[in-house]
Amino acid sequence: MAAAGASMIPFATAAAQSAGGGPVTAQHMLTVYTFGDSVLDCGRYNDEGVHPGQLLVKNDDRLFPDFAGRDLQSRRPAQLDHRAVDGATVDELAEQSRGVRLPQHAALALLTIGGNDLIRGLAADTGQGMRIFERKLATFLQRLPVRPVLMASVYDPTFGDDARNFLGVEPRTARANHRRVNEIIAALAGRHGRFVDLHAHFLAGDPSWFTRTIEPSLRGASEVRRAFSGEIG
Repeated sequence: MAAAGASMIPFATAAAQSAGGGPVTAQHMLTVYTFGDSVLDCGRYNDEGVHPGQLLVKNDDRLFPDFAGRDLQSRRPAQLDHRAVDGATVDELAEQSRGVRLPQHAALALLTIGGNDLIRGLAADTGQGMRIFERKLATFLQRLPVRPVLMASVYDPTFGDDARNFLGVEPRTARANHRRVNEIIAALAGRHGRFVDLHAHFLAGDPSWFTRTIEPSLRGASEVRRAFSGEIG
């Protein structure tokens, strides 16, 4: 059973056919789970109500014709179990994963976390908070039965420009802690799945990828999808 707030969005029906021409069975299905924050749960921040997980599983060819035929549905039957929640921190991950069991078919998880932790105090941390963040994230990953986990680094909506600082924290301190969070994520990704360098990808973008300072815009949602899809192959 899905956790509170989770939504299962199927993109294959019983009438669909597998690549071999037979009916879709459990072993043909791929389930994509999303966990984390508004980077994956950003539908409310664009007029189309779309978010990266759903675009990854089934592209909207009207909005993003360059991704036509490049979504997961084009390769195999797939479904999305969307559990990421706007505003979440590392403390909410355990609740998001409530009810997830060892999958009986192919599955993978997408995870974006750390941005709200930085905003809510970790950007000014002197050490203890970072250790707690690392421990909580490691515990979540150890208990999550889904593999692989594709873990994204935290992007920088200021594009490295200290004049855009919105945190009220001395930029040198904030940037050092941002870098440390991403190092923690990268190290844990190496143990549990794959690292998605969303930070580097978004540094090559522009302000149109964001809305409300830090949230992915419609274009941003697609770019988050692009970064994850590059690690799925």
